[in-house]
Amino acid sequence: MRKFARVGLYAAAAALLVAAQGARADSSSALSQQENFRASGGSLNTPTIPQTGPQADAIKKNLSQIEMPPGFHIGLYALVPGAREIAVGPQGVAVFVGTVRSNVYVVFDHDHMGVADEVEPFAPNVKMVMPNGVCFSKDGFLYVVERNRILEFGAAEFFSGSADVAVDTVVPEGQLIPKKYESFNHTARYCRIGPDNKLYTTVGQPYNVPPPDLIDDLQAHGLGAIIRMNRDGSNREIYALGIRNSVGLDFNPKDHTLWFTDNQVDGMGDDIPPGELNRATTIGENFGFPWYGGGHTRTNEYKTQTPPANVVFPQVEEIAHAADLGMMFYTGQMFPDKYVGAIFSAQHGSWNRTVPVGARIMVTFLKKDGTADHSEPFAYGWLDQNGQYLGRPVDVAQMADGSLLVSDDFAGALYRIWYDGK
Repeated sequence: MRKFARVGLYAAAAALLVAAQGARADSSSALSQQENFRASGGSLNTPTIPQTGPQADAIKKNLSQIEMPPGFHIGLYALVPGAREIAVGPQGVAVFVGTVRSNVYVVFDHDHMGVADEVEPFAPNVKMVMPNGVCFSKDGFLYVVERNRILEFGAAEFFSGSADVAVDTVVPEGQLIPKKYESFNHTARYCRIGPDNKLYTTVGQPYNVPPPDLIDDLQAHGLGAIIRMNRDGSNREIYALGIRNSVGLDFNPKDHTLWFTDNQVDGMGDDIPPGELNRATTIGENFGFPWYGGGHTRTNEYKTQTPPANVVFPQVEEIAHAADLGMMFYTGQMFPDKYVGAIFSAQHGSWNRTVPVGARIMVTFLKKDGTADHSEPFAYGWLDQNGQYLGRPVDVAQMADGSLLVSDDFAGALYRIWYDGK
C-alpha cells in the first residue's frame, strides 16, 4: 500500500521541485542548475531494515539504564546501521541519517506515534563514500556531504520511497579536498544551511598534528576549517580556520553566530587537551590549531612557534578526549523553558583514554549576552561501570513536536527523548 500511495507523491514532488526554483537560488546560475537534476536510475523497490528482534530488544534494555533529569524519557526510535548525522525533513515526511559507510538511510514514522515503522537506504543506486554529512534547506533540498563530494537531492522527502531520485552535483568528486589528503582519518563531514542560505561544512585535516611544512597547503585548501559556499557550489570560501576536526555545528537562531565542536589532539595524556565548544562571530577567525592542541594547551610540535594573532579560544572546555560531535540549538516547545535556546551536543566517548569518558548527551546554557555559561550532562549511562560501551551518541536533532533524536553508530540506532513532566 505504501509504495502505491507514493506514486501520487512523486507527481507532487515534481511540482514542488519546480516551485522551489525561486527559493533555492543564490543567483541565476543556481536557477539554471535546477535543469541539471537527473534521475539516478533503478528499481522503485528498496530493501528495508528490520525494526524488531534481538537487537531492538537489547537496545531497549540498555536504554532503561539511561539517566536524565526528572520528567524526561528515552526510547528506541529506529534501528539504523551506523547512524551518524541526522537531518529532519522540513515537510515532516521523513528523517535522513548519514553514515561513514556507503549509505544514507531514510526513516519513516508513518503514523506519527514517536517510533519509526520503516527504515530503508536512500538513493541506493547512487554510490557514495562516507556520506556522513546530511542537512536540509528550508525549501526541501537535501545536501549530502561525502568525504570528497557534495550532492544535492531535490524534493528528497517525496522521492525517498524509491531508488530513483532527483540528484545533482554541488561539488564534484575529488574537488572538495585534494585527493592526496583523502584518508579515513577526520573525513566525516558535517553540514548546515546557514541563515544566509549558504552551505556550511566542516573539513577536518587528516593528521593528529600536521607537519609544519604542510600547514600552508592544508589551510589554502580549507582543511582544518569550516567552509561555506553558495548552494550551487560557487563562491567557496573559508569561514573559520585553526580547527582540528569538527564534526558538529549549528547557528544560534537569536544572533546567527556559528557554534561548533572540535576534537582535540591525541597522545598528550588522559586529561589534556580539553575538547572544545566554539563560537565564531565573523568570517576569518582562527581557533588556534595546531599551535594549540585544545583550549589553551600548546602542542609539543608547535610549542616554540608563535601562534597567530587574535586566536579565538573556546567558549567551553569539555573533558579531554570525550569526542564532542553533533550539536544543535533547542528551539522547541516540549522541554521546560530553561532548555529553550540551550545547546544539546553528543559526546561520542573516548577511544584511547586509560579510563573511558563521554558517551553521553551534554547541554550548554547561554548567558544573556549570547556567550556560554556552562555545560552539564543531560543524558548518560551508555558507558557502564566496567568501562564498556553500551552505545556511543553521535548527533542530536530536533523533531517537529520538540522531542530530541539522538544517533548512535555503535548500537546502530536512533533514540527519541521526550518530556511529559511525569
